[in-house]
Amino acid sequence: MKINVSNTFNLELPADKNRENDRRQVLEACFSYVNPKKTKAPELIHVSDEMLNELGISKEDSLSTNFIEIFTGNKVYPESKPYAMCYGGHQFGNWAGQLGDGRAINLFEINHNDKQWAVQLKGAGETPYSRSADGLAVLRSSIREYLCSEAMHHLGVPTTRALSLCQSGDQVLRDILYNGNPAYEKGAIVCRVAPSFIRFGNFEIQSARKNHILLKKLTDYTIKHFFPKITITGKDKYLEFFKVVCNKTIDMIIHWQRVGFVHGVMNTDNMSILGLTIDYGPYGWLEGYDHTWTPNTTDAQQRRYRFGNQMYIGLWNLFKLANAIYPLIEETKSLQNILDSYNDLYEERYVNMMRKKLGFEMALEEDNKIINKLEIALQLIETDMTIFFRNLGLVNKEFKASEAIEIIKDAFYSFTDFKNQVKQEWIAWLELYLKRLKKEEISNKRKLQNMNLVNPKYVFRNYMAQLAIDRAEVGDYQLIEEFYMMLKKPYNEQPEFQKWFSKRPDWARNKVGCSMLSCSS
Repeated sequence: MKINVSNTFNLELPADKNRENDRRQVLEACFSYVNPKKTKAPELIHVSDEMLNELGISKEDSLSTNFIEIFTGNKVYPESKPYAMCYGGHQFGNWAGQLGDGRAINLFEINHNDKQWAVQLKGAGETPYSRSADGLAVLRSSIREYLCSEAMHHLGVPTTRALSLCQSGDQVLRDILYNGNPAYEKGAIVCRVAPSFIRFGNFEIQSARKNHILLKKLTDYTIKHFFPKITITGKDKYLEFFKVVCNKTIDMIIHWQRVGFVHGVMNTDNMSILGLTIDYGPYGWLEGYDHTWTPNTTDAQQRRYRFGNQMYIGLWNLFKLANAIYPLIEETKSLQNILDSYNDLYEERYVNMMRKKLGFEMALEEDNKIINKLEIALQLIETDMTIFFRNLGLVNKEFKASEAIEIIKDAFYSFTDFKNQVKQEWIAWLELYLKRLKKEEISNKRKLQNMNLVNPKYVFRNYMAQLAIDRAEVGDYQLIEEFYMMLKKPYNEQPEFQKWFSKRPDWARNKVGCSMLSCSS
């Protein structure tokens, strides 16, 4: 197997001088060299054919022993020097100091078809940044990350990707509920791929340590390789860099809101500088539309990272990034001006996104009112977000409100609750919506086509992930393949997968792994 290794990060930025793999504070460096841990009996569970093509690896090569050994960390590819990144971060609003790649090891970078990719193993063993953890990952969390990252890509959401999912053959001790009852689980390794895995926290750690020389090197490297359109020099270069990062972050969160995705752990060390969804831990998809919902058990009380708060956390995190790069600019007004534009930019893009979800081509002043009233109505009765918007596309302009209700009612978890004030509010909204639709010049057919491009029929619901996990635990990987194929075309009807276009079943409402999850993996 021949790979076109083309490293930049570990060649252009300073390495940790200490080559021992012991936990420590890593100073004056952007990364530490470390080799993955050899596993007991690695087994390939699934591989992404698309990412094989992106990386220039043949299907035949992916079936080889050599492929499995390299992408589980049992063998180091020639001409490569695996490493773990040094970064810090704010976790749940508090500065946590040095964090770093505690269970991720970067293998190498690949250049193929003029695209640069960083290739990383998650769950491949200890690094200097592992703190008190073992650097490993378990099968359940690895399945979730593997399938969700690929599903998000096909939904059109900016995201890291996944090349392969392997079982390690090792047993890993985890306390899934953090309740003092740890148990051994099957170990696994995901090979993650992205143009870069640089996070807000990479800049924060150098700034917090007042290492401004290294901060500048890292920022210049990032601009050079990932923001090549920034050609101005001096302090304005860093302001433009920050402005572009803000825009990418807004776009990413708008996409999350569009498909009903809740990240669950929007710490600054989990924020990609490229505006990619990164670190799929206790994420979740809205089942009942609820602005207060979070999938993270650790966040159950504060609900800091709830669905309706993601846009505000994006701004909070960008504020911390602004503080981190301030030493390169030494002027607050320009940074503040960029931050001050965030809310207006987000609101404008959010309304435009919602217009598309509702089938509006024209932009009218009344749209904000219609959107606001819809968001209230959706929370009056437990309503499945995905099914509601998908079925709304079938509502024609000529319908009466009573006819429209028949189209969307499958999205309600309990239609018996659709009465009294709830029913009145919904009828009022539908009448408002139908009146607005009549102002559009497009046909019902075109409206449906437009809406089906932004309202997915299939998303990777938590209960689906749990079903795949349960099967995989006993060596049956058929559901992994089924979901992988279905989620490649989430906007298509795909009648062969119709059974997955359904609300969360009752058994999954409070089941571990289906409703809320911990950070344990």
